[in-house]
Amino acid sequence: MTTPSRPNRLPGLTLAYPLSLGVFDKYEAAQRAVDTLSDQGFPVENVLIVGTELKQLERITGRLTQGRVAVGGLLSGLWLGLFVGLVFSLFESSRSPVVVIGSTMAYGAIFGLVWALIGYRLTGGHRDFTSVSQVVATKYEVLSEHKVAEQARQILREAGLLAPVWTPPSAPAPQDPIAPAAPPAPPAPPAGPLD
Repeated sequence: MTTPSRPNRLPGLTLAYPLSLGVFDKYEAAQRAVDTLSDQGFPVENVLIVGTELKQLERITGRLTQGRVAVGGLLSGLWLGLFVGLVFSLFESSRSPVVVIGSTMAYGAIFGLVWALIGYRLTGGHRDFTSVSQVVATKYEVLSEHKVAEQARQILREAGLLAPVWTPPSAPAPQDPIAPAAPPAPPAPPAGPLD
């Protein structure tokens, strides 16, 4: 019988038994908490900041037309042709390096242009814009190894970065079940005419 293996993670990016120290709205606040721990001599190698509640942002940068696609493909092919031409010119001794580089740049430009236009046509106009995207966290949780978590929480509470621990108000002590109950109050006299 085999046990399922955990996904390969970078060794420095995991904790054995992490406990949450706090959740912060800004990365800078989480960073300030870890910096405070470090300033107090806490072993910060037992701390991890985790971005949570991820969302993807996509900023539209412009329209994508056939002309823009053609120019982009042409320029991309030129760069590829330049690189291939430089490599070929190192090993080609029968022709001038300028001829080798020029011809590979021309072939690269034609290849890039055709390939980009074919790709654009295959999309069928479903994505006629350019954009840049980024995944960002909206909350940052600071975690610590369980062995030192309470020490870290105490340091952060003293620094005012965590709220003090709330303790419920004490309830009145329960009555002793063996003690006799207080005698009932005498009945009120009936209300009637005065004589």
